Amino acid sequence: MKITEVRTRVVEWRGKTVPPQPHFCTNPMDLLDLPADSMGAFRFHGWLIVEVFTDAGLVGIGNAALSPRITKQVIDLYLKPVIMGKDPFDSEFLWQHMYRQTMAFGRKGIGMAAISAVDIALWDLMGKATKQPVFKLLGGRTKQKIPVYASRLYSQPLDDLRAEAEMYKRQGYKAMKLRFGWGPVDGAAGMVKNVQLVRTVREAIGSGVDLMADAYMGWNLDYARRMLPLLEPFDLRWLEEPVIPDDIGGYVALKAFGRIPIAGGEHEFTSYGFRDLLEAKAVDYIQFDTNRVGGITQARKVQALAEAFSVPVVPHAGQMHNFHIVMASLNSPMAEFFPVVDVEIGNELFWYIFDGEPKPIDGMIDLRDDVPGLGITIKEDALAQFAVIE
Repeated sequence: MKITEVRTRVVEWRGKTVPPQPHFCTNPMDLLDLPADSMGAFRFHGWLIVEVFTDAGLVGIGNAALSPRITKQVIDLYLKPVIMGKDPFDSEFLWQHMYRQTMAFGRKGIGMAAISAVDIALWDLMGKATKQPVFKLLGGRTKQKIPVYASRLYSQPLDDLRAEAEMYKRQGYKAMKLRFGWGPVDGAAGMVKNVQLVRTVREAIGSGVDLMADAYMGWNLDYARRMLPLLEPFDLRWLEEPVIPDDIGGYVALKAFGRIPIAGGEHEFTSYGFRDLLEAKAVDYIQFDTNRVGGITQARKVQALAEAFSVPVVPHAGQMHNFHIVMASLNSPMAEFFPVVDVEIGNELFWYIFDGEPKPIDGMIDLRDDVPGLGITIKEDALAQFAVIE
């Protein structure tokens, strides 16, 4: 089987969006105290679809959500020539070729997102060619079903927040995640409001449901140190991305503080980046995203590294490429899940683009043994809601 064509399409949402409220979610821009909507830099309403065609008539599907227009160019100009005419089962060699071809500019960020999208498509192809789901190629089923946490609780009026948390509890979720709304420029008053968010959710769901909280890189070490004692009474399973990803020393200090487990890695790349985090004892949970970290080829290596350090992996963002990784690893106790809602931040777009994404029942999802590859198809008819750039 040889690769005969690579097609990339950027789809940009043209439908209705729900604008976030002020203080919707902390993020790195907050430290600048800008007058504009700081969350604007982190909303994305475009997605990249990658299709890898073969002479066997099989097509592998990959995707990327970061900077899709530029990621498309990286694939078209640099990665497509590398894999054309090659056997997709040579995935390790092809990964290394793409990695080394783009090393001068692509070790992290957009270059690695592009490699990830292509690599995911190659694994989808290998599953389809062998008539096996990808998780079977990675080691098989390690759990009957995957527990997932509802990842949708953004900062909002407390009554609305309480109602949403109660709804997820009724739906059977045993874990959920909240985003903070205030950071260092908001001072002590903002800290009080952050605590109110956590208290509201904890009181709504009780002590029998895990609660996590996400600062999304919007704090600094000083602010996080002040927040940890205030959050400790609410028994958080983890505090996510309290500082920017380059501040590994900050992560180390907060983990050593020992008040709340620290999670990170959503914005880290390759086994080299995670080796540094693990050797520094910087995180209690690793949260790579398979369509950023370097694809499935790298995700499985990071899983092995993390297991050797006894650090659990809970990938960012759900989606099938992450669910297959979780199913095949005992070191991943659960997965993130974005509920189906109106388009808001952009995390919701994959529901409009792909068929086959599983939905939870009582807070659990399952992957079918009889569906080869990743198990997703492209909703070609639904793409009419998007502007399509080929």
